[in-house]
Amino acid sequence: MIITYYGHSCFKLRSTEGTVATDPFSDFVGFEFPNLTADIVTVSHDNPAHNNYSAVGSTSRRKRPFIIDFPGEYEVGGISVFGVRTYCDGEQGAQHGENHVFTFLMDDLRACHLGSLGHELTDKQIAEIGLVDILFAPVGGVRGLDAKTAVKVARSLEPNILIPMQYKTPEHNQDVFADFATLEEFLKEYEAEPDTLDKLNVSRSNLPEEMEIVVLERN
Repeated sequence: MIITYYGHSCFKLRSTEGTVATDPFSDFVGFEFPNLTADIVTVSHDNPAHNNYSAVGSTSRRKRPFIIDFPGEYEVGGISVFGVRTYCDGEQGAQHGENHVFTFLMDDLRACHLGSLGHELTDKQIAEIGLVDILFAPVGGVRGLDAKTAVKVARSLEPNILIPMQYKTPEHNQDVFADFATLEEFLKEYEAEPDTLDKLNVSRSNLPEEMEIVVLERN
């Protein structure tokens, strides 16, 4: 699987079975959405920083991307997707609404995208999510986990690789994201100084034995 980061919560996962794009954003975030194609697009919640699925183009395998914006089990072109209902805040959605956690089975790996999860997971939700090899976790707070809670959630799911997302950068619209925390604040909380990669090429054979943080550059 090859993983490319496009900023905020948007990634492209490419496998032998096809491609998935997560949480495509609009220019609302402060920077331009890339020229991106995918077989499947997942939307964690209805927010312009996460739901711009119409901007994702088609592939040679599909005339239009298959949009998944609701919990459940899906099978699309050999890729399995499992969605679990959670919330964007710690008050069962009272402040910011529902959030969907999606797990993808691709190239014999399970990659889990937490969307804008805003609370620790219950035992039931952890069981529903199941085994996680690669975890994409929000770390900037506000509509998502803060640094300390992100560390707790990651340890509860025990992935081999943790990729932080949804944190403030200089390119973000500061009128909207001024209260978000930076990546550096999360890394300080986790006590890690990882290298930054352009892309991540990962397989079952090269997964680290213990949880390792991977920081990806925005492409």
